[in-house]
Parts: sequence; structure tokens; C-alpha cells
Amino acid sequence: MSQERAVPASSVPLEELSSWSEELCRRELPSVVPRLLSMYQHSESWIENVQILKIIIEMFLPHMNHLTLEQTFFSQVLPKTVKLFDDMMYELTSQASGLSSQNLEIQTTLRNILQTMVQVLGVLTGCVQHVCATQESVILESIHSLPSSVLHIIKSTFVHCKNSESVYSGHLHLVSDLLQALFKEAYALQKQLMELLDMVCMDPLVDETADILNMVLVIHSLLDICSVISSMDQAFHANTWKFIIKQSVKHQSIIKSQLKHKDIIASLCEDTIFSFHSCLQLAEQMTQSDTQDNADYRLFRKTLKLCRFFANSLLHYTKEFHPFLSDSCCILHQLYLQIYSKFPPSLYAVRVSKAHQEEIAGTFLVTLDPLISQLLACQPFMQVVLDRKIDLPCELQFPQCLLLVVVMDKLPSQPVDVQTLWCAESQLSESATRISLLKAIFYSFEQCSGELSLPVHLQGVESKGQAEVAVTLYQHVCVHLCTFITSFHPSLFPELDAALLDAVLSSKMITSLLAMDAWCFLARYGTAELCAHHVTLVAHLIKSCPAECYQLINLSILLKRLFFFMAPPHQVEFIQKFSPKEAENLPLWQYISFQAFSAELRKQTAHEVTKVGTAQCRKWLGSSRTLEELESLNIALSALLAVCNSASEALDIGQQTEVIEVASQLWVFLNVKQVTSQPYVQQTFSLLLPLLGFFVPTVDPQLISQVVTLQTSLLKLEPPDHVRLAIVDFVPSLGRLFIPKAIQDKILPSLSYILALLLADRNWLVEQHTLEAFTQFAEGTNHEEIVPQCLSSEEAKNKVVAFLEKARFVDETEAAKVERVKQEKGIFWEPTANMTVEEAKWPSLQPYAKRARHEFPSEEEYRIILEKAVNSTFPQLPALHGNWPQQMYTGSSF
Repeated sequence: MSQERAVPASSVPLEELSSWSEELCRRELPSVVPRLLSMYQHSESWIENVQILKIIIEMFLPHMNHLTLEQTFFSQVLPKTVKLFDDMMYELTSQASGLSSQNLEIQTTLRNILQTMVQVLGVLTGCVQHVCATQESVILESIHSLPSSVLHIIKSTFVHCKNSESVYSGHLHLVSDLLQALFKEAYALQKQLMELLDMVCMDPLVDETADILNMVLVIHSLLDICSVISSMDQAFHANTWKFIIKQSVKHQSIIKSQLKHKDIIASLCEDTIFSFHSCLQLAEQMTQSDTQDNADYRLFRKTLKLCRFFANSLLHYTKEFHPFLSDSCCILHQLYLQIYSKFPPSLYAVRVSKAHQEEIAGTFLVTLDPLISQLLACQPFMQVVLDRKIDLPCELQFPQCLLLVVVMDKLPSQPVDVQTLWCAESQLSESATRISLLKAIFYSFEQCSGELSLPVHLQGVESKGQAEVAVTLYQHVCVHLCTFITSFHPSLFPELDAALLDAVLSSKMITSLLAMDAWCFLARYGTAELCAHHVTLVAHLIKSCPAECYQLINLSILLKRLFFFMAPPHQVEFIQKFSPKEAENLPLWQYISFQAFSAELRKQTAHEVTKVGTAQCRKWLGSSRTLEELESLNIALSALLAVCNSASEALDIGQQTEVIEVASQLWVFLNVKQVTSQPYVQQTFSLLLPLLGFFVPTVDPQLISQVVTLQTSLLKLEPPDHVRLAIVDFVPSLGRLFIPKAIQDKILPSLSYILALLLADRNWLVEQHTLEAFTQFAEGTNHEEIVPQCLSSEEAKNKVVAFLEKARFVDETEAAKVERVKQEKGIFWEPTANMTVEEAKWPSLQPYAKRARHEFPSEEEYRIILEKAVNSTFPQLPALHGNWPQQMYTGSSF
């Protein structure tokens, strides 16, 4: 080497420099490199620029001081390199549209540009490799320009490759080999760069703002690259994400405040959903083909693993950066909803086999469970999930319900403050914008009308020694709600009874029924004292209701059900507190089933209610008998009907005769005009019919003739549905009646006319009840000749035959049924906020009169009245939302 002739560096051609030895390069570096850098900056030839860059990196870079690389090399070379690459990319894109097999000039030009770009990427890869090889750890400041410049070039390359099919206008095959080489070089360059960045050390004790910003820029640049390559190379895409998560966590203490966490989480969620949809598409294709292709299944498994990878990455990231998730909670919430909206049993799910469902659930969906666990203590997440103004599209309402149930299942294992966060509504400043978990469950549940009516089935819970069975959505929510109640923290009891009462008073029947089921479970699980307290509370609420309304109906059903769980001593106390001997308590006793009492108590209370009820009827008969007084009469008739329905055997002959007498006397005052026009008279008519039906064998045949005649006249005038239903329900009782020959000619034709009219009714509910009633009548009657007379039309015959054979009128496939339910849900679903108070009310039962019509209180007035019923009118009761003793929930006492 000492014998090498010294040559002036300024006069050495580029081709000769390529043959220099390492020693000569090291010795001549101070004089040659500045000249090469100057040439590089001023050269306009892409070929020459690449040649110069290659010489500098391959011949002289190994001999440069790695501590000063940024100042002496990177900052001077890389900006021009980026511009060079961008210029080539622009030229490539501009001329690509003219590419064709006939235009050899354009083809040659484009191929030359692509070859030059491949060379640039290869040279940069060598540059990054050298830095990696010469340093055990890297200080980011010493390579400041390198990562950002290289990432810019890599992204530009991947974008071009991704869009190549549209860029080259159907002539991609003419340059596909070079595009493939370009992608491979960019892939190798990024892989090498990630190796270099993995060697970067950042001292958390040193506040280097520039380094922090550079590392954040690197992470977000890689994030942009992820969005480009997601559909190009799954493995490369996953490895890039793995690197992003790794570096974010590695430098967490330094860059956590600068990272755009929302962007990272949003991208992760987007890739998760995209992979999940791809997985479902593959599963659907395999299900539709009914064949098990190994290649398809391997691709399915590969995609499913990618889903799990993204979900685990999201789980890892949210765990490490939990304090910074406030603005990402909406995205995470939507991720959960979107995934479960496309997975069975959602109405909007694709059709996949049971085996594939289980595989997806066991591999991917299980990772979402710990994600929800991590987010439970996150107040912004709670705020998003329980948002009072949440307005989800139809397809996301069912997943929202499932999410709330999952949250409910997890809360018992959480600290009390987390449980309070989700369950308490009135103690937090944001209570105006969100509701409690229990109220959210009831609200979300009632939005799932399609899933409830179909119904969809979910995975059940394994019983002792029994196989797991699928359950309906109603069963699923009800079981989990009752389980939650067993572990409810005592400090949150006021929230529980407030939510249950609010749901019982709901205008949505299905919501009210769910709340009643949960309340009945509470009555069985709690102590006898708690059950008695609830029965007394509901009884007072019923007595305080100002008029007929759906809330009163709901409360009366709850009272009837809770009464069966009362201990006998508490039933005795109830009888003493609400004595059936007093007429003012009849509004309560009309809703109680006497079957809940022991035989002795049943007989006692039935006698007392019957005595007071018949007395009230005679009082009305002895009065001026105005329509305004019908309200008290109807209450008495309803109480008598309750006795007949549940304790008729407890009445002696004298009391039965008394009931028949007052019913017969009351019937005389009914006429067609009043029944068709006056709501209160319609109610009286609907109560008298079943009363007479109970004792029809002992009723005077002439009265039966009057009843049938009135019914015939009413049906000709098309009365309201509830009047027609009352007539339908009376029909089976006539099957037990033997009609004397003297009046058969008068009754039987009318009876056949009534049944024929009802069988032809277009109301589906009336029609169904009529078919049931007709069947019972036909089975029990002694007058068989009337049966064919009722079936005078072919349509009526077909209906009855189809009913008896349990045949379907419409043979609907499962897919068609799901589609119909989806359409119905989209048509009929409206936010409850759009329902006015007037729309929520029942029609008035007040009679028409010259005086001003009584107006029902508003919903808010109902609430005030109900609250007063507990807190003011009945001070002897504990407050409605007062604290209940913990021992009340320690187990049932019966």
C-alpha cells in the first residue's frame, strides 16, 4: 500500500475511484469526499448521482467518524437523495400512462427509471447496514436525517407498488419484474432500518426534545407505511406493527406524552376489523361451497391468527398507555360493536358454519374480553358506553346490549369505586350526559326488538352435569342480570331499586317484563322482610295512581307476582294493612291472585272481597246509575272477577248466587249504543261477560239469550278490538251450556253468526283467539250441529283446518325470516325520545259528558305522584331509594 502512487483526488474519474483500495480511500477521504459531495449536489444526471452516492457509501462511509456522520454526511446527502427519488417517482408516474408493448421508447425509459430506483434503495440499504455494523448502540442525534429520509422513500415506493395496477393502465406485465425488485429492495431497506432503530438508546433522564420528536416521527411514519402495506404483505404488515408497539413501549417514559395515541389505536382497530372481515369472508366462502379445501382453510387460519395478533397488540398497547386513552374510547367502543355486529347470532352477520364460529370465537374474540376488563376503570370509556344521547344504527344495538352484559358480568370482581363509577348515576358531575349501567341495559335491551322476536340464540351457561344449551337473548340478559343482583354492593342498592322501578314503569312491555323477572328473583333471593317491604311499596304505588295507565297495569302485574313470594305471616300483615273488608282497598285486591294464600286465608279473603264487591255493585244499582259512577262499579266487578279466577272454589253457593244476581241485574242496563260509544261501559261489558261465563250453567237461559243478542248487535257495528276479544273469550263458556229447546231457535243461529263473524275478522289477534275459542267450544258443546254452520265460507274452513293441523300460513325460510325481521326493525324502531307524552298514554276511559274532559297527568306528574306515595303520603315506609340492610341480601328465608 505504501508503494501506491499519490494521485490528485480532484482529477480521478468516478470509474477509477471504484477500484481504490480501502487504505487509499481512508487516506484520501478528507480531499475526495468534499469533491464527491459537491458533485452530488450539482449533478443533474440521475445515473451520475446514483453512481456518486454508491461510491461514497461503499468506498468512504466505512472510514468516516460515526459520531459525526450526521453533520459530515447524512445532512448533506439525504435531502438531495429524497429529492432525486421523488423526481424519478414523478417522472415514472407521469409517463406510465403511455406504456404499451408497441411504444418501446416509453417502455425503455420506464424500465431505466425503475432500475435506477432499485439501485438507490440498494445503496441506502448498504448505508443502514454499515451504521448497524459499526455501533453497538445508536444515539438518535447522530443519525438524525437518516430514519426520516429513508422512511419517506420507503413509503413512496410502497404507495407506487400498491397503485401500480391503475398507474400502468393494464400494461403492468411489461414492468412487473422491476416492480417486484423495487418492492423487495424497499422491504429489505425497511427491515434493515428497523434493526438500526432497535439499537437506538434514549436516556429517560436527559431531556432531548429533538430526539423525542424524531422518535415520535419515526413511529408515526411507520404507522403510515402500515396503512399502505396492509393489503400487500400480511407478514410484513404484522412485523411492522410489532416494531411500532415494541418501540412505543421501549421508549414509553420519554415519548408517551408526544405520541398520537388516538392515531395508533385507530389504525390498529381499522386493521383488526379489516382482518376480521377477511376472515369472515373466507369462512362464508367455505360454508357456501360445502367443501373443505386445504388451501382455503390454511388461508383462513392464517388470517385468523392475524386477527388475534392485532387484538393482542391492541391489548398490549392499551395496557401500557392506559392513562392516554381518553380520546380513543369511542374508537374502542366502535371496534367491539362492529365486530359483534358481523358475527353470529347478529341479524347482520354473514353465514358461517358452527365449527368456524367456534374457531373464530376461541382464537380471536376471546382477546376482546381482557380488553374490556382493562377499560372498566377508564372513566371516558364508561362515559362513551353509557352516553345518554347515544344513537346507534340498528345493526349496532344488539352488540351494545351484549357489551353492557359483559361489563355487568365483570363489575363484581372490580373495586367498589369502579362499580360505583358504572352503577351510580347521581353522584358524578357528568350524570346529566350519561345513565347508570342498569338503566342502560334496560334501554339497550328494548332496542333489540328484532333479535327478541326472531329470536336469536346465544351460548348458554353449563348446568351441573348437563350439556350447554343455547338460550334466547331474553334468557341471556335475564340470567346475567339476576346473577349481577346477587353480587350487588350494598352501597348501590338505591341505584338497583331505582333502575328496576323505572324499567317496570316503562312503556315498552318487554322491558317491563324483564324488570319484573329480575325483581321477582330479588324477592326470592333476598329475605322475607325485603319481599314484604317491596309488596307493600308496590301496593301503595298502585293505590296512588291517579287513573288508568300503562304504569298501573305494569305495577299490578308485579304485585300479583311478588305476592306469591311473601311469607304467610307477612301475608297476614298485608291483609291487616289493606283490609279486603274496606271498599277503598278494592282497587288493590282486583290485582291479587288468591292462589298465593293458604287455603284458610284464601277462603277468608275471597269471602270478604266478594261481600264488599257485591255490596258496591248493589250500591250502584241503588244509586242514580250515572256514567261517572261506573268507575267504582268496574273496580268492584274486577275484584269479583279476580276472586272467580283464582278462588272460585272458596265461594259457597250463597255467594255464587249473589254474584250471579248482581251480574244479571247489571246486564239489564247495557245497550248497544252505550257499549259502542262509552269507554267505561265497554269496560263494564268486558267484565260482566267473564263473570257470567264462570257460572254459565246456572245462569237463566233468558239472560244468556239477551247476552248473545247484544253480542250479535255489537259485532255488526264493528266495536273496538278489546270488546271483540271479550266476546271471543266468552264463547268457550257457551260450550258448557245446554240450551233448552224452547230458545234454541233464538240462540243457536245468533251464536253461529257470532262465530262466523269472528272467524272472518282481519285482526290477527282476534283471529287467533277466535280459533282457540272455537276449538274449545266445538270440543265441549252438546249442540254439534252448530259447528258446520259457523264454517259457511271456504276461507273459515281452511283457517280452522290449518289451526288444528298446526300448519303455517306462510312457509318462510330462515334467511327470509331474518331479512324480514331486519326490515321491520328498521321501519318500526324510533328513539324513545321522539315519543310524546300524549302518544304514550292510553285512551281515556272517562265518559263523554258536557263538562270538561278530565286530562291525565303528564309523565312527570306521574313520577312526582309515585315519589310522594313513598316519601310523603306513606311516611311509615322506608324511602324508595333508601339504604337497605346488607343482611337482606344474604339469602332467602323460605
